[in-house]
Amino acid sequence: MDEDMVSLDPIEFHSEEEPYKNRIDSYQRKTGLTEAVQTGIGQLDGINVAIAVMDFQFMGGSMGSVVGEKITRLIEYATKEFLPLIIVCASGGARMQEGSLSLMQMAKISSALYDYQSNKKLFYVPILTSPTTGGVTASFGMLGDIIIAEPNAYIAFAGKRVIEQTLNKTVPDGSQASEYLFQKGLFDLIVPRNPLKSVLSELFQLHTFFPLNQN
Repeated sequence: MDEDMVSLDPIEFHSEEEPYKNRIDSYQRKTGLTEAVQTGIGQLDGINVAIAVMDFQFMGGSMGSVVGEKITRLIEYATKEFLPLIIVCASGGARMQEGSLSLMQMAKISSALYDYQSNKKLFYVPILTSPTTGGVTASFGMLGDIIIAEPNAYIAFAGKRVIEQTLNKTVPDGSQASEYLFQKGLFDLIVPRNPLKSVLSELFQLHTFFPLNQN
């Protein structure tokens, strides 16, 4: 969905190393992607699903205005069509080259999810891969009805070095790993990739989404 949507340079970000537009072009050539997220509709064991997959290889999976718009449009489509929603998160957070426009995506996506979950009572599952940090963690990454993390995933808002420099305190090793955070109740399941399909299928069926070919 929306594969023709590409980032411009809305705040004319100045960089002595490489202009923002040139950097986008470079990542498009390297990855074959137009942006850091791909969205679409598919089937999982016969169940129609809406899915977004972030790609860390494209500018660290950073969330700019195009990433936010594509995810928002997917959520709105899933709301209209009453589809379960999966977002696979892999991100360093908000994209600094777009300034406050990047931060606005957190609120925009969260607002669309509120309508999807609270008003339409539909079912959203974020899958937190490594790394999931910054504005993604602070918004749609933690808004799922069931939140799934991968084993040994690095999940945080601020990184270890930033916390230590800001608070002048040592962050214990492993305290931002999925296993430790699971013990603290930050999410619901830790699931390796191999059984992930069957786990998602069971969750959707429990939430009354059924295959189209089921009588």
